[in-house]
Amino acid sequence: MNINPQYHKTVAQIKVEHKLVEAAKKDTREFKPIYNKYYEIVFRFIYQRTGNEIISTDITSDVFFKALQNLSSYEFRGFPFSSWLLRIANNEIIKHYKKIKKSRIVKLEAKHLFPLISEGNENNAIDFRPFLLNALKELKIKDFQLIEMRFFESRPFKQIAEIVNKQESAVKMKVYRILEKLKFLLQKNIND
Repeated sequence: MNINPQYHKTVAQIKVEHKLVEAAKKDTREFKPIYNKYYEIVFRFIYQRTGNEIISTDITSDVFFKALQNLSSYEFRGFPFSSWLLRIANNEIIKHYKKIKKSRIVKLEAKHLFPLISEGNENNAIDFRPFLLNALKELKIKDFQLIEMRFFESRPFKQIAEIVNKQESAVKMKVYRILEKLKFLLQKNIND
């Protein structure tokens, strides 16, 4: 499985990142390099979930505004700073969809569905696609987000845990339970 390259960083890169954050904590003018470094990562994360450039731009602005406001409370825990920003982004996306009372956008490609189907080869996965899509629609939004981050974005459990502010072991257990539920829903959809 491909692991999200944005997450894996060397110790040296994390130290540089930590210095940037500490400098911005002391002087808000030093936040600009952080903004420049992470804008695209945050924007893409949000755009993947909204499918709208204007909305994504607005939410991205909100994320960086909240990050700047709360930078003094940020604590380095060994995770990339981007994980903290993506946690804020995830919360802002949820707030956005609650506010407008609409479902969020989900962009799926066939390649994203293959890892979710344990039996058979890729040709069988294509046959199961409509059933799997229906099963995915039945998931709670928070459950779907975990599946999306793990399988569609290839994020490691450690980063997902940081984004959703949970223990890594709890996230792993939740994902495996969701997969079991998906298998049940898939079987149900096939048999109906």
